[in-house]
Amino acid sequence: MAAASICRNFRQRVIPSKRIPHSSLLSTSAPAFSTLPLRDQEEIRRSTWSKLFLFIPGAITFGLGTWQIFRRQDKIKLLDYRQSRLANEPLKANEIVASTQSTDSLEFRKVQCKGVFDEKKSIYVGPRSRSISGVTENGYYVITPLIPLPGDPESIQSPILVNRGWVPRSWRDKALNSFEDEPQNSSTPTSTEESPTTSWWRFGSVKRKDLEEHVPSVIPVEVIGVIRGSEKPSNFVPSNDPNAAQWFYVDVPALADACGLPERTLYIEEISEHVNPRSPYPIQKDHHMLIQTSRMPQDHLNYVLTWYTLSAAVTIMAIQRVKPRRSRR
Repeated sequence: MAAASICRNFRQRVIPSKRIPHSSLLSTSAPAFSTLPLRDQEEIRRSTWSKLFLFIPGAITFGLGTWQIFRRQDKIKLLDYRQSRLANEPLKANEIVASTQSTDSLEFRKVQCKGVFDEKKSIYVGPRSRSISGVTENGYYVITPLIPLPGDPESIQSPILVNRGWVPRSWRDKALNSFEDEPQNSSTPTSTEESPTTSWWRFGSVKRKDLEEHVPSVIPVEVIGVIRGSEKPSNFVPSNDPNAAQWFYVDVPALADACGLPERTLYIEEISEHVNPRSPYPIQKDHHMLIQTSRMPQDHLNYVLTWYTLSAAVTIMAIQRVKPRRSRR
């Protein structure tokens, strides 16, 4: 025991212990960022920013997916609003025209009208495609002025524009050709010189013929439609050309001006749940087609799944790229 204590005292005196500060150990093993050369500092900064940029696509796609969730909620509210408006009782067209209330606040309200269609002023808007029995066919919306019926108190008092529905291209061409042929068939050559014996007979026949031409066949109709406004075309839709009778989208003030009606003319879409087999055209919209939009809630849900899946994929790829690789021994 004495010998051991003597040896311990000898070591403490001859070889004193030297403690190294912890900060010195750190400085010797891993030099501080500020003590590194400027070139190394710049490389570290670039590496950090490049790693952060890898996560930007994942953040963007995640934001797009979240945005589609809000779009889906707004679309559901819009469809519910339209459905509740269509469930109300139809209004009288005279009450709407006589009131000072804006038609924008009455959109998607049912309205009941009675009058006479002015077929000669019909305007065709399109082309618009429609799927019939699985076959897609191009056609047009036919918009016709509904004018008041003289002597009928239940008739409308001011003309309105009625979207009567969809017609195929052949139906439109046939209707336009029939109106173009009417003046030619009804015109008769007249002589500048008339004998006294035939002047009275010709005057009576011409007068009677003019009366027959100017008195159209009045066929009153009752229309139940929905108040609508102008369409908002996309950037790919051409502009309307009223001078060439080319209409690609519904512009209510321009259509009213082309028909010789006031700019604030009421515009409605005729609706019907049944199709007359004897007269299938025009084909009106039903309630389900009327409330539809170009993007339904199910479409937005598909977009949500797509964007979130893409966000997860690119984020996992970024993590794998940033994760340090183990060195092989």
